[in-house]
Amino acid sequence: MKPVDVYFLEQQEPLQSIMLYVRQVILKTLPNIQERYSYKIPFYNMGKKPMIYLNVLKGTDFVDVAFVQGILLENDFPELQDYNNRKQVRSIQLKSIEDLDELRFVKLLQAAAKQLEQSKKAWFI
Repeated sequence: MKPVDVYFLEQQEPLQSIMLYVRQVILKTLPNIQERYSYKIPFYNMGKKPMIYLNVLKGTDFVDVAFVQGILLENDFPELQDYNNRKQVRSIQLKSIEDLDELRFVKLLQAAAKQLEQSKKAWFI
């Protein structure tokens, strides 16, 4: 079993179901994305550039779906939040599967992929 699969299976419910659902939407929407296990969490990269990561921050009860270049997307996608004063990462916090508007999330994934393709590097700040 891959480390990323182990990570998902070790999560408590409902966080495990949320992460598996988000993972499925990401992989279905962006078939060329690469799922990796980095920094002990799942990352989704385009080539070598990280685009999204999933995390459950210590002391929280939600899945943090974080977009590496989220600061460039937040005007068009106000659901992206600046959680914990991050410089460029913006995220969506999900406490249940119902918190995710799948159609809107697909548009966000497509916009994030397009933005990352046009960038020279993922981490710019």
